[in-house]
Amino acid sequence: MTGNETRILVVEDEPTIARAVADRLAAEGFAVEVAGDGPAAVRRAREFAPHLIVLDVMLPGFDGLEVCRRVQAERPVPVLMLTARDDETDVLVGLGVGADDYVTKPFSMRELVARVRAVLRRVERPAPETDGALVRMGALEVDRRARRVVMDGREVHLTPTEFDLLACLLRNRGAVLTRAVLLEQVWDWADASGTRVVDSHVKALRRKLGQQLIRTVHGVGYSLEVAS
Repeated sequence: MTGNETRILVVEDEPTIARAVADRLAAEGFAVEVAGDGPAAVRRAREFAPHLIVLDVMLPGFDGLEVCRRVQAERPVPVLMLTARDDETDVLVGLGVGADDYVTKPFSMRELVARVRAVLRRVERPAPETDGALVRMGALEVDRRARRVVMDGREVHLTPTEFDLLACLLRNRGAVLTRAVLLEQVWDWADASGTRVVDSHVKALRRKLGQQLIRTVHGVGYSLEVAS
């Protein structure tokens, strides 16, 4: 996606911050709309059908965590959360309800734009063709082309990043991947500073697909294990 075909919804109740973020993203070539509270965010997400949402945690009406839950229940969409620097709990909960990444306040516009583009690249990149489109392992079925997951005959809703993490583990099944490797391959992060992002998404996958799906190798990383 390039230029104005890429739609971004900015959800922020501080008018000065909302305007600054919207203006910078518009200057980068994105089509941008703004919502200032929880109910308006859910409504605009439904009407505007954004490719990505920049979402503040603290909002009137209901908070950004509830916005993320409601939006993801209707349609998977990448979410970049904005949170205060010391709100670690909000970060972990936000990642658990379907956010893909986060930026802590105060942030630079350059950092925000870089994170936005990184999330969009992850969503847009094609799946490697070496694995084939459809992969079955035991009760797990993953259609990489349709980005569809079925477990025990039941379709499971995954966020874009949850799907990419599962696909990465599936490509490397049987191998133990460190958090640093997962951050590089799934999140396009060049450093290992976001280990809690990986851990939170692994927890989300376990909650949706079963606790035995992903094995933790303490002190190393994670491995996908599905009984045949």
